[in-house]
Amino acid sequence: MSSTRHPFLPGTPAGSPPGYEVLKEEHEVSILGESPTATVASTVVHIQTDTVVPDHVVWSLFNTLFLNVCCLGFAAFAFSVKSRDRKMVGDLAGARSYASTAKCLNIWALVLGVLISIGYLALLIYVGMMAYEKMQQSMGGGY
Repeated sequence: MSSTRHPFLPGTPAGSPPGYEVLKEEHEVSILGESPTATVASTVVHIQTDTVVPDHVVWSLFNTLFLNVCCLGFAAFAFSVKSRDRKMVGDLAGARSYASTAKCLNIWALVLGVLISIGYLALLIYVGMMAYEKMQQSMGGGY
């Protein structure tokens, strides 16, 4: 193992401490900051606003749970999740494409679900009225 000493600052002997003048100059530079001849450069920061791409996840989840006609709600939910994934990666064009498909599937699931619900309700009312008439006829003609 060698016992040679390396100088703390370049240009100073190995055994002696650095000179007072060097420290004084460093202190003056740190107080003054930059030299007066330095030019000031301006910095422009461009902040990109987040482009809003709706992914329709909540609507798709609602259609999946309540109006899942021909699995349209489930397909819409899958495309909504794909849209959200694309948005997180930064692919806004892909996110818009998947979101558009999810929106279309959600509209179809909602329209078909509402129409089928109205059809079931109308059928239930019709069957109930027929059963009520049959019951009235079997009991002797009514009131």
